[in-house]
Amino acid sequence: MNWDIQDLFRRHATDIARFLRQRGHDPETVKDITQDTFMRIHNTEKRTDINNIRSYLFRIADNLAKDYFRAAKAQNRYLSPSETFDAIDESPDQERVTDYRQRLQMLENAVATLPPRQKEVFLLHKFDGLSHVEIAQKLGITRSAVEKLIMKALAHCRDHLGEHLE
Repeated sequence: MNWDIQDLFRRHATDIARFLRQRGHDPETVKDITQDTFMRIHNTEKRTDINNIRSYLFRIADNLAKDYFRAAKAQNRYLSPSETFDAIDESPDQERVTDYRQRLQMLENAVATLPPRQKEVFLLHKFDGLSHVEIAQKLGITRSAVEKLIMKALAHCRDHLGEHLE
């Protein structure tokens, strides 16, 4: 049985959005995180051990906001301001678009060929933004094992992409 998302949204969305705005998120990010909060609860089976659904929703929103912050921080760490600006340029030249798509396809192929555990850990870290400790807890393995799996996955992707890396 799933949650009545419409009812939960009607009752709590405004308060969650206010909560996120008070933490300094811009209006677009607030809308995204609020929507993701309700998508996350929608994809969760009803559990009897959740005593306070409102508190649970706020916890989800807070965790998603932290994930968003981590992802934005990682993007700023790996992209210079000019690259960030270019990434949102509405009319990139066709050569750049083609090159980007080819590289993305190569990366997707590399990730697809990873062993299942490496792939799972790699995606949790690089795309879901989870820390090594969070992944270790989620999968019931050691932080050291997570680090080794990520290093192997990165080496695999680097080898797979080879000369196409800049």
